[in-house]
Amino acid sequence: MIAGVYLYYFLAALACWTGIKSLLNGLRYAAYVRRETSLPLPEFQPFASVIAPCRGLETGLRNNLRTLLTQNYPDYEVLFVFDRVDDPAIEIVEELTATSAVATRTIIAGPAVDSGQKVHNLRVAVTEIEPKSEVLVFVDTDARPANDWLRKLVAPLADETLGASTGYRWFIPERGAIASRLRSVWNASVASALGSDTSRNFCWGGSTAIRRTTFERLDIRDYLRGTVSDDFTITRVLKDAKLPIHFTPNCLVPSIGDCDFKELFEFTTRQIKITRVYASHLWLPLLLGSALFTIAFFGAFLLIGVHPRSSLAYVFLAIIFALGATKSFIRWRAISTPLAQYRSALFKDLPAHLFLWPFASLLYLYNAAVAGFSRRVNWRGITYELKSPSEAVIISREL
Repeated sequence: MIAGVYLYYFLAALACWTGIKSLLNGLRYAAYVRRETSLPLPEFQPFASVIAPCRGLETGLRNNLRTLLTQNYPDYEVLFVFDRVDDPAIEIVEELTATSAVATRTIIAGPAVDSGQKVHNLRVAVTEIEPKSEVLVFVDTDARPANDWLRKLVAPLADETLGASTGYRWFIPERGAIASRLRSVWNASVASALGSDTSRNFCWGGSTAIRRTTFERLDIRDYLRGTVSDDFTITRVLKDAKLPIHFTPNCLVPSIGDCDFKELFEFTTRQIKITRVYASHLWLPLLLGSALFTIAFFGAFLLIGVHPRSSLAYVFLAIIFALGATKSFIRWRAISTPLAQYRSALFKDLPAHLFLWPFASLLYLYNAAVAGFSRRVNWRGITYELKSPSEAVIISREL
């Protein structure tokens, strides 16, 4: 028993040390966001092709797609890409584009055979863009970009040495159920992994811009064949080419809506399964890190229950919680600048970020453990078996 207590103390001290490092990273993230959001934008606004892979209906879809047609950008096109002609979302696209001054096209890519459907849609769409297009922009249909999103996302590409410019998502619950709040907290830790270190940044497929010349020179379309993750694949190709990825905090985009616990577990586990396959070097540290925190934080309650007078357990519990809550607050405050128009909703979400983050860490442990035994994921009604980073097998498909 004594040996177990001392082992816990050692692990708790280690968790405090990693917590301090994490807090320092949070401070650096906040400083980067403040600096980047205060800088003037380069005057770089070439013709851009915005590609939006679509499949089926989802909450807020009409409002999300409408923002793509009202961008404060001089000249661009939007390509809505579907796998089938009877997709119910096509009716919404047709209604929105009927009165839009922006050039739009609806492309039917057909069903994927050897790739994820979203990736297949992207691969088809890039062959359909305007010849004069200089920048490719990828966006997800669950994102709701601000009207200046396109301008701010493309502007960093004025630096021709950049590989890509990327934003990220921030979940904003509507009704505020616990599952929706927890999803937002879980996702927030990934958002703050981006920052000033361009060699460690990654592309998020829901808000990424890349020069067409870069995309074609690196044969990214060919590399996407057989994959499910456009994010990790584009990131890997750019890193292999030693091209930096610029994180653009102004292009943090809200994803507005709610989920239940089933959707929460499905979404989070899918993300970590994809990480396990496409960035396996990140999976083991995630598993060990979340396990360390779970033992240190929740183990304190167990130790206090067995030894109520163990004052050191109370100290470790307080320190670990304070470190995590402080970082959560710093991160929340930082993103309140680029997402200022949602400040009221963000304020309502603040208690969740302060108090639910231990459960988000526990959820990460669950996700990582499941990802160690399964490579099967479901996206928009299609089930895939992820054989390798370059091979995905479609198991089943729902209409």
